[in-house]
Parts: sequence; structure tokens; C-alpha cells
Amino acid sequence: MKNKVIIAVTQNVNEDGTTDILPAYLDALINVGAEVKLVPYTNSRKELYDIIEICDGVCFTGGVDVDPERYGEEKTTACGPTCEKRDTFDFMVFGLAIEQSKPILGICRGEQLINVALGGTLYQDLQAELGTEISHVQSEPKFEHSHEINIEQGSPLYALLGKEKIRANSFHHQAIKTFGKGLKVMASADDGVIEAVYLQSYPYLRAYQWHPERICQNDENQQKIFEDFITFCKEN
Repeated sequence: MKNKVIIAVTQNVNEDGTTDILPAYLDALINVGAEVKLVPYTNSRKELYDIIEICDGVCFTGGVDVDPERYGEEKTTACGPTCEKRDTFDFMVFGLAIEQSKPILGICRGEQLINVALGGTLYQDLQAELGTEISHVQSEPKFEHSHEINIEQGSPLYALLGKEKIRANSFHHQAIKTFGKGLKVMASADDGVIEAVYLQSYPYLRAYQWHPERICQNDENQQKIFEDFITFCKEN
């Protein structure tokens, strides 16, 4: 078992190549014993490979929409802002993480990115395409719960929590439409929107559409998501 677990964390990439990240991602990982390493923005595959190689796991964070061109669609007016630099960066990091069989945690955009990278598609806008009655962009404060999540029995999330329902927050207008290769449902909302997935036949890949990093301080279910990730990284 490793004494120290280092987690590579992707950052938001702006059009000018600068980067930033919300502290909540880092806090959630540090609070369960991880040492975080922010992945710098670069087009160098070798540099990224070397960074990921020394890390025990990779966390893909939230941000702008994935460009629909990545999944073979034209961008509609309902799609939000995209960033080619971030897409290129994130897809390269994901490919290298898979190549090295690193444990992977995806949050919000992270789940969407993973799905597209594995060949899936997204709803460019849930209201425009589904007309759901659930508000997936909540009006409640960011550190409060919004709606229920239904957990699939037999999924890794059910094995972790032992619950069929939990409450979560919600800040996304896009979601998985068709699944990437090998992805399976761990949880969904009452309207059928996919809220969590895992990758079969892979050591550890879990992705969540909500933001557990914002509510884990006061919610043991969300805390367990990060504990589970770090425990696997420590033991493998």
C-alpha cells in the first residue's frame, strides 16, 4: 500500500491558454488524504505522459461544454460555450490515463468528456431536447442539494453506499445521450437523465454528473465517493 497518493487534476483552460480551477475540487481530494498535482496546459504528449506516469490517479473536473463536433454533431444555438484548447488537452490526458491504466474520476464535464472520448454522444441542451421538469441547473446555492438520484442495484455506487436513492446538487444543461463503449449506468435522475457511470473491464473509472466536491463536507455519501477513489489509488 502506498504511503502517499498523488492525484493529477485537470484544470479549466481559457482561450488564451491560461488555466484556473475551483478550490473545491482540490479540497475534496486533500481532505481524504491525497496530494494533488495540477496538470499544466500543454500540447506536449510526452510532458503529459510523464506527469500522469508519476501520479496514482487522474481527476477530470467540470467546465465548458465539449464541442459537438467531437461526437459528430453540428453545434446548436442551445449549446453553451466550448473551448478547442481545453477539449484537445482533456482528450489527450484521458487517452494517456487509459493507456497507463490509471484510476479515473470524472465530475460534471468530466463525465461528458469521458463519454465522448469513448464514442458516445451528449444532449447539447436538456431542456431543448428533453423538456424535462427537473431543473438540472439548480436555483439553490451551490453547496446545497437539489434533487434525488436513483442508484442502480448491482452497480459500484450501490456497493459503495448501499442505498437506492441519495440527494445531490445539479449544475449542468448537458448529459449523456448515447453511451460510450463499455460505460454502464450507476445512477440516474427521475427524468431518466444519466447521473453516474462506470467503465466495465477497467480497473477503476467512475464519473458523476453532479458536483460531489461541493457538498462532501456535510454529506457522507459524497465524501465516500472521494474516499473510494483514493482508497483504490492507494491499494493499487
